Amino acid sequence: MAAGPFAAPVFKPFRFINASNLLRLPNKPIPASLFPIPSSTLGNGRKTRFAICFVLEESKQSIQVDNRIAEELEEVNYQILTPRVTERLARKRSERFTYLVAAVMSSFGITSMAVMACYYRFYWQMEGGDVPLVELFGTFSLSVGAAVGMEFWARWAHRALWHASLWHMHESHHRPREGPFELNDVFAIINAIPAIGLLSYGFFNKGLFPGLCFGAGLGITVFGMAYMFVHDGLVHKRFPVGPIANVPYFRKVAAAHQLHHSDKFNGVPYGLFLGPKELEEVGGLEELEKAIDRRIKSYNG
Repeated sequence: MAAGPFAAPVFKPFRFINASNLLRLPNKPIPASLFPIPSSTLGNGRKTRFAICFVLEESKQSIQVDNRIAEELEEVNYQILTPRVTERLARKRSERFTYLVAAVMSSFGITSMAVMACYYRFYWQMEGGDVPLVELFGTFSLSVGAAVGMEFWARWAHRALWHASLWHMHESHHRPREGPFELNDVFAIINAIPAIGLLSYGFFNKGLFPGLCFGAGLGITVFGMAYMFVHDGLVHKRFPVGPIANVPYFRKVAAAHQLHHSDKFNGVPYGLFLGPKELEEVGGLEELEKAIDRRIKSYNG
């Protein structure tokens, strides 16, 4: 018997599938073999109507098609997105390292100068043998008072200035950052100027009033350093902060500030360390708990 090409119909049971399953397939061209194009007329000249239906032998075939298409798409996405993502990650690492160097140098320098200033000022005060208790108490009280007062000043300035007349500068903090620094960082320098002035005046002069000025400058400095580590490091991850991320209250503070950036409560909270208290006043504790849970999951992941 001569061998040659032939075709024989194979009858298999029809298996109808839900049309919604077809909608989940990606936009891939369907093989032409699934659409047999009939002749317009038959031998007797009569036109025949055809109904086209999709027939799948087994449901596994659909799954295999989906898996193959998914693998092809993943391969294409890998080739397209990986260089872009790699470049972005490298840029972010460089920016974080640059800001980390700046943060460490400024923190180390300010801390060293503050410690030395405190040591020498109190050493000079006690040279005569009499301990100026009133002056020491005033310096300590103003240090704590200025640190706490800066939270309320920052809250007011954030609401009345930064989100109002100074929005053109603060806006850089609410947009994706390009580079290690942003225009909003200028506010840190502005707050540092009075702190340096108060510390200098209190360091080079003796007496109750210079002691109060020295304490006020010291409190502003302490608040600025704490703000930098919690706000820039913990919340916005501009540099690693280590174990600070595991402190429960700091985690709550970070979650509250993230809600400020989401603008769910008209910008509240505007403060930082007392941000959870502000959210409580506007009924945002439920959203705060959700934000805390998201931060925990993100951190663990």
